[in-house]
Amino acid sequence: MSAHVAPAPGRHTVHRALARLHGRTAAGVPRWAVWAAYATTLTVLPSCVWRIAAITFHVPLLERSAEPVPGHGAVVFNGLWYVVALSVVSEALAYLAFGLVGEWGETVPRWIPGLGGRRVPVLAAVIPAGLGAVALLLFPYALVMSGLGRMIDGSHRTGLVVHGWQSVVFVVAYGPLVAWGPLLGLLTVHYYRRRRRAPGVTCEPAS
Repeated sequence: MSAHVAPAPGRHTVHRALARLHGRTAAGVPRWAVWAAYATTLTVLPSCVWRIAAITFHVPLLERSAEPVPGHGAVVFNGLWYVVALSVVSEALAYLAFGLVGEWGETVPRWIPGLGGRRVPVLAAVIPAGLGAVALLLFPYALVMSGLGRMIDGSHRTGLVVHGWQSVVFVVAYGPLVAWGPLLGLLTVHYYRRRRRAPGVTCEPAS
């Protein structure tokens, strides 16, 4: 005689909390794709924390000077609002990866006036996501050039001065951005293939 073991309540609580965060998963989406979407959002978070800590709260994560270092170029944006806004926008863009695995990436949420309930055209999601994935390949290139002490244009200078442990923290914070583009590209290809394979299915039934 075997006893039935009920699932841990904490597991269901976490599942419900995550579902509220990103919405219900679309039908036919494997678990690896959902975790890839979570990983995509996490690739941006460390750099956002570093940026706000170093520039807004003046945590000694880089060398500071009264004037921009040689090769930095003109400072177009500055101030607390810019750093916070850049971080929020970056994380919001990364969050859109959930649209490639969730219901709201296949059917427009009903609370959106005029469009709610309509089916999202496949290419309307695939084209911007694909272009974004290609554009994000700039991060691996930029980090490699920074490690070589060069700017993006290849010149022998850098717009950021970090030394010792600061360099380690910088790599830990910005290194995950290398995976943003490939992860988004992987999710985009999977989204396209899944939608083309089952065009009549938009979402999983309620549980």
